[in-house]
Amino acid sequence: MSWLDRWAKQTGTGAGLYTETWGSGEEVLVFVPGLGGTTRYWASRLDSLHDDYRIVLVDLLGFGRSPKPWTRYSVERHVQELHTVLKPFAPLSLVGHSLGALLTVAYAARHPTDVKNIVLISMPNFGCQRAAYHYMRSGSVRGGFLFTNLGVAMLACILTRRVFGRLLPYLVRSVPREVAEDLVKHTWRSSTSSLWEVVYRYDAAADLKRLPGDIGVLGLHGEQDLMAPVDAVKQLAVVCPQWRLRVLPGVDHHPFLRDPDGCLTQIATLVAPKARIPASRPIPRPTISAIAENEKEQ
Repeated sequence: MSWLDRWAKQTGTGAGLYTETWGSGEEVLVFVPGLGGTTRYWASRLDSLHDDYRIVLVDLLGFGRSPKPWTRYSVERHVQELHTVLKPFAPLSLVGHSLGALLTVAYAARHPTDVKNIVLISMPNFGCQRAAYHYMRSGSVRGGFLFTNLGVAMLACILTRRVFGRLLPYLVRSVPREVAEDLVKHTWRSSTSSLWEVVYRYDAAADLKRLPGDIGVLGLHGEQDLMAPVDAVKQLAVVCPQWRLRVLPGVDHHPFLRDPDGCLTQIATLVAPKARIPASRPIPRPTISAIAENEKEQ
């Protein structure tokens, strides 16, 4: 164990994760964002659900308005922090995107009695760091070397946040403005450590195999997803007998941003087959767990 790991185990967050809740339904839906994502990735696209579900949005440890301690952002640490704030809502269904989908699997495997269903949107499936490096450096992903070199990734993260942060909504036009704005709401430590520990080193297949059969599993994946190749996810559908995989033609790494209504319909079918998806309407002001954001630069 390195000196950093030993020191990190003694470092607490000082406060819980930032959450937002709304809705009056009996079924609880928790939405977990991916790397660099926040509650705003989902918020404006969930207005059709608030009558039928209780919605919980959360910022992961180290991202958005949640605390950003200097620590090892391992799968276990992320799940521990999530469980602290989500336990009162159990039983619940989890919807995760990308890195958030991996944490959704880990959460369900560690707390199976708290989870009814999981929805995995654009979930990477590398299994190990070596396989992740091989794919990222194969040329399929633009700038793949940057994503697999810790020093370069750290410098890129710092420059993006300090120099180009305000320009991101103009430079990154493939996602909505609020999503692009929040891409800098992390530290270089929380970003790089989460990427390596969760995306590159965590083997979700092992946890999927030990999920109880009564936990429903739905995968939503873009056919043209380069960040999380769909062929690797199709292999998991064979491993997990309760898995239902929906591959969306012509869609990239962000199915929920490209077709939110279609994704919500699929989610509702899994969580509550008889629940209706009403026409969109304004959302009432959510209840917010206001946690003072740690602004200290790491």
